[in-house]
Formats: sequence, C-alpha cells, structure tokens
Amino acid sequence: MGLLLPFSDCFREPCRQNAPSSSAPFDQDQLYTWAAVSQPTHSLDCTEGQFPRRVPSVWPPSGPPDEEHGPTAADAECQSAVLETPRKSSDAVQQVVKLLSNKRSQAVGILMSSLHLDMKDIQHRAQSDELEKIEKHSRSSKDKENAKSLDKPEQFLYELSLIPNFSERVFCILFQSTFSESICSIRRKLELLQKLCETLANGAGVTQVLGLVLAFGNYMNGGNKTRGQADGFGLDILPKLKDVKSSDNSRSLLSYIVSYYLRNFDEDAGKEQCVFPLPEPQDLFQASQMKFEDFQKDLRKLKKDLKACEIEAGKVYQASSKEHIQPFKENMEQFIIQAKIDQEAEENSLTETHKCFLETTAYFFMKPKIGEKEVSPNVFFSIWHEFSSDFKDFWKKENKLILQERVREAEEVCRQKKGKSLYKIKPRHDSGIKAKISMKT
Repeated sequence: MGLLLPFSDCFREPCRQNAPSSSAPFDQDQLYTWAAVSQPTHSLDCTEGQFPRRVPSVWPPSGPPDEEHGPTAADAECQSAVLETPRKSSDAVQQVVKLLSNKRSQAVGILMSSLHLDMKDIQHRAQSDELEKIEKHSRSSKDKENAKSLDKPEQFLYELSLIPNFSERVFCILFQSTFSESICSIRRKLELLQKLCETLANGAGVTQVLGLVLAFGNYMNGGNKTRGQADGFGLDILPKLKDVKSSDNSRSLLSYIVSYYLRNFDEDAGKEQCVFPLPEPQDLFQASQMKFEDFQKDLRKLKKDLKACEIEAGKVYQASSKEHIQPFKENMEQFIIQAKIDQEAEENSLTETHKCFLETTAYFFMKPKIGEKEVSPNVFFSIWHEFSSDFKDFWKKENKLILQERVREAEEVCRQKKGKSLYKIKPRHDSGIKAKISMKT
C-alpha cells in the first residue's frame, strides 16, 4: 500500500548528501513517485541506499509544436485586416422634443408598449391643450432641416388625432362592448327573483315544510285555546325554530321537523338523489341584496346611453367619407336595433318581476315597515335565507344519519342470512329386508 507523493518530498536534505548532482533537464515523469504509508519515503531511501523507481508517466512526452496547427495564411490575413480596420464612431443619438408632462408621457408610453390593449385605453388620446402644443410644434418645425422630431408618446397621440370622428367612434364602440354585459346581468338577476318567488309560493317541498311547522306549532300550543288552533303563522318565526329546545335540551324543534320530513315525506332520504326542499341559501342571499330601484336606475342609464350612442353614430355617418364609414355604420345599425329590443324586453321583465314579488309577499301576509310603501327584497329574502341555511345544516346531518342506519340494517340482514343453514338434513330411512319385515309385523 502506498501513496503517490511529489518527487521533491521523497528526497530531502539527508538524502542529497549521497545523491550525485545532476543537471538533467526537467521531465514530467519525475513529478510523482510511490511511497509507503507506514513511514516517510526519505527514511527508506537513506537506509537502503537507493532511490525509488520512477513510475511511467500517463502523459505523452512533450514535443515540438506541430506546424500543421499553426496559424494559416488566411487567418493571418484576417487578423491583419481586423487590426487595420479603423474604429467607427458611434452614431449621434437623435434628439426628440417632449411636449407632455412626465406623468402623462409615461402613461402613454406604457399604453404603446402594452401587448393587450383595452378599448378604454384608447381614451388616452391627446387633450385639447396637448394637441395644440403638438400641432404648433409640427407647423414650426415643418420647414426646418434639423428640427427635433416628436417623442413616441407625442407622435402616438398626434396620429390618433388624425382619425376622423375619433371621439364619436370610441364612444360607440365602448358602449357596444359594455351594453351586452350590463343587459345580461340585469336579465340573470330578474330571472333569479322570478324563480325564487315561484318556488316559495308553489313549491311542493316548501308547502310540506311549512305545513309541518304549523302542525307542530298547534300541537305544542294545544292547551291554549287562542293559539292552539292557528290557521297560519308569520314568517318571522322561521329563524327562531332552532332556538326552541326539547325538555331534555337534546335537540331543537327545527331538527325534529327536518327529521320528520325526511323520514315521512322524502322517499329518497339518505340517497344521492335526495333533493333539498327549499331554495338554496346562496340564491336567497343574492336576492336579498337586490333592489328594484337599482334595476330601474340601470335600465334608465342604459336607455340614455343608447340614445347618445345613436346620436354619436349619426355624426360619424354624416362626417365620414365612403372610404371610412364601413364597417362602422353596418355594425352600429345592427347593434342599435338589437339593443333597443333587449332594452324594451328587460323593462317589461322588470315590471313582471316586481308584480310577482309583491304577490308573493302578499301571499305570506308580509307587511311593509313603518314609513315604507312596500316590502323590500332585503327584508323578505333575509328571513328565508336564515331559515334555509339552518334547515340545510340539519338536513345534511339527518341524511347522513339515515344512510348509516340503512347500512347497519343491510349488514344485519347479511349476518342473519349467513347464520341460517343453506340446506336441510333429511332423516335416513332403512330400506333393507329387515326394515321391510319389521314394517309388515
């Protein structure tokens, strides 16, 4: 076992006394030699009186440089050409004039470099004072040879100002892009209100749940002649059912109503196809945030903007040339016709929805608060939202409990079937001669 050590470590001062001086040239083979690990190499060399044997080198012997790899005549010619090429001076930076404020110029510059331009961003067109400065500079520098050119933001705004009827076109296009979204939002909300009113007034599940509330209320008030024979109740008691507890305080009246409904009225209780009998809490909450005044205000604004869009489009029709009037005119005419139809349809839908809501509140004998003309959606649907949320919590728990009971019943049936014998053992009758003789005697 040995280590590969530098050659200089193997021959120290004590060994140099016996070693003849040599002026041999440097050789790579003399760089390293093997030495024992147990003791230094120079002690072994001195005691034995001989030097360690050299290990052949892994590197090939160094030789004179190959002439084939030297620089060729073509390379030398290229190098001389590079050295002789004079360094050209950098072009002078072209100076531009800035007429906008720093903040305004930065905003327009960001707009120009944006990859996703929005139609609203085009409204960054030059204002009257900015356009006046730009045009003044253009007129003054028109005949000058070394006049400064406009900076990119200024040039961009100037080119926008050259578009004929730019403001009118942008207004019409922006209104067209937002009208469809606005009218669809109003339509979805009105459809939700109509659906909720129809479900609360005529839904089979709602009718059954309210019938159970009335029946259990009359049963609990059976000893009271005035309250035990009620034909109805106010909706304001629905959120309070969860606070009515049993005598042992183990469950609430609402949880008992939910359990009774699922076990006696719902055939799919405990199954995936079990349907929640009341409107969804999130729909009721969304309806409670709506106001008919907001619908009327939004529709009036859309109607006003639609009229303004029609006027602005007419200005473009009159001022634009045949080259620039299409396809703007064709698109705007189709849009305005359809927008008027949608506008009128939603106004009629709002009237019908408002009427349906008032009929629903009258059906449940809801009365407006003092100082109000009618019941608001917030008051009416907030009651139903709280009741539906509480009802759904107990409904989920009871469905899970019924499912567990059915699983246990199925396991018990399987256990009983396994316990019973699947075959019957018949008694054996002797059929030999002795049995026949004994039967005769």
